[in-house]
Amino acid sequence: MLSAVAAAVVALSSVVVPHSWNTPPPPDKIVIDVVNANGTGCPPNTAAVAVSQDNTAFTVTYSTYTALVGVGAGPLDARKNCQIGLRVHVPQGFTYGIAQADYRGFAHLERGATGLERANYYFQGNSPTAYVQHPLAGPFEDDWHFTDSTEVGAIAFKPCGEERNLNINTELRAAAGTSDPKKTTSYVTMDSTDGSITTTYHFAWLTCP
Repeated sequence: MLSAVAAAVVALSSVVVPHSWNTPPPPDKIVIDVVNANGTGCPPNTAAVAVSQDNTAFTVTYSTYTALVGVGAGPLDARKNCQIGLRVHVPQGFTYGIAQADYRGFAHLERGATGLERANYYFQGNSPTAYVQHPLAGPFEDDWHFTDSTEVGAIAFKPCGEERNLNINTELRAAAGTSDPKKTTSYVTMDSTDGSITTTYHFAWLTCP
């Protein structure tokens, strides 16, 4: 199955007037369909989506998402991207926005090399927002974890009663910088020791008129 968000969220249009903030999640099951998944970071059958049991978050799991530079790298390996289109089916009377996104991975950067993780999201029909970026600098060899969140009053919600896909764009970059790409290898990956990494997007809920 094929299957962040700080200042960029403010630029999203179609904000609905809430009946109440901090709405509890709907009791019924949320279903998410992956409409498309395209990009060098998520070839077919390498990205999957799952919804938490309490309906407060969903995850996108990648298995081959790595940006690589130096020994063993091809000419297009330094930049990897993934665009995922999701159709989120929510119970009648509710709508949603994205309050927080957590991104995790691992990086090995030689001294002088750099890495970058960046992402944005937007609802179908809206213009893409600015990316929220997180740089990494070598020497670095460790897990990384970036969290992007927005204040409650700035969350943009899908218009009530409309079927619009949620588009998620992510990108990883690796650059040799002052390191020697003929002798060293540097990489940034959305990956973990078990071969996959879970990126979590946290729902914010509203009741519709």
